[in-house]
Amino acid sequence: MPAADRLAMSQPVLTGRERDFVLAALGSGWIAAGPQITAFEDELARVTGSPYVVACVNGTAALHISLLLAGVRPGDLVIVPTITFIATVTTVRYCSAEPVFLGSDDDLNLDPLLLERFLTEECERDVGGTLVERGSGRRIAAIVPVHVFGNPCDPQVFAVAEAFGVTVVEDAAESLGSSWTAGPLAGRSTGTIGMAGVLSFNGNKVITTGGGGAMLFADEGLAERARYLINQAKDDSVRFLHNEVGYNYRFSNIHAAIGLAQLEALPSVLEAKRANFETYRAGFEGVAGVRLLGVPEGTSPNYWFYSLFVDEAPNGPGRDAVLKALDADGIESRPLWYPNHMQKPFSAFRAYGVERSVHYWRHILNIPCSADLTPEQVERVIDGVRRACGADAQKES
Repeated sequence: MPAADRLAMSQPVLTGRERDFVLAALGSGWIAAGPQITAFEDELARVTGSPYVVACVNGTAALHISLLLAGVRPGDLVIVPTITFIATVTTVRYCSAEPVFLGSDDDLNLDPLLLERFLTEECERDVGGTLVERGSGRRIAAIVPVHVFGNPCDPQVFAVAEAFGVTVVEDAAESLGSSWTAGPLAGRSTGTIGMAGVLSFNGNKVITTGGGGAMLFADEGLAERARYLINQAKDDSVRFLHNEVGYNYRFSNIHAAIGLAQLEALPSVLEAKRANFETYRAGFEGVAGVRLLGVPEGTSPNYWFYSLFVDEAPNGPGRDAVLKALDADGIESRPLWYPNHMQKPFSAFRAYGVERSVHYWRHILNIPCSADLTPEQVERVIDGVRRACGADAQKES
């Protein structure tokens, strides 16, 4: 099938204003640093309700700096879900700490019951009152919940972390525009609950800057510390004095210009993604062997990805069979990330209660979710899945 006819799973939606904003930035002479960065951070603060925002080169850098600010040290343990993009875990290793992998709930997010059980049964306080893993004696330095595919995680995760006194760094990379609508976090945006929250503006996110990321803070001192570290820890820019190791993680004015145009379109993007989700949900109703995963109760997600749960034979065709059938129809789809506790670089680290995560990994298939999908393209995906599941044959019989 010609490449032009293939339907991508997730691609950026450009409004046209990006070009105008970039040309304006170029004309101003501000390329690396510049006023568009401040404007972009201010607009992100307005959208998320975060008091302080620090933009940086990408979401991975934002996670790395946030973990350093959380006090993660070499040899520490950091609790992460096994179902997440690998950057959540690699940044723990950047700090020379070790991940402890925990399993998922039915929304694919970190399971608060497992978290509480692990901290209760597998950890203890040392003589100094620090929470450590029982046996190894290593400190539990942080918990990194991930709002998987834009779905806000269970508020109980934060309650458990607070009860045990463990710092939370939120991986909200996929969830710009997501919030809680009920419960203890009603009215709050993802990324604004922990010590720090992290966003990503990669090309497949709800908005993109061609890369880019941001850190969200409630504490001004932490925000200023983050800004210092991402600018090479520069103490005197005239004499080039640096009193500690910093990082070249700065955001650029050109990327910020793109981001400002993207943020203008965020409300319409979120509405389009919600409408496409509803169309998908209606289209898959009654199709044996497949179901569209819903959204967590009491939340308003950004509907970043749409996930199908595909049964194996004899009740369904199996995930890989649907993937193959869609590919033959020129429709891109992707399985859930390979569980990180099974990844070669991390297979020696501890995994706890990950059976449900592995179960979902074997069954989940993500289907096209671009915000500019036309009704005809959505129906094309629905028809492709229905054929792969033999839905027409089921109906006729």
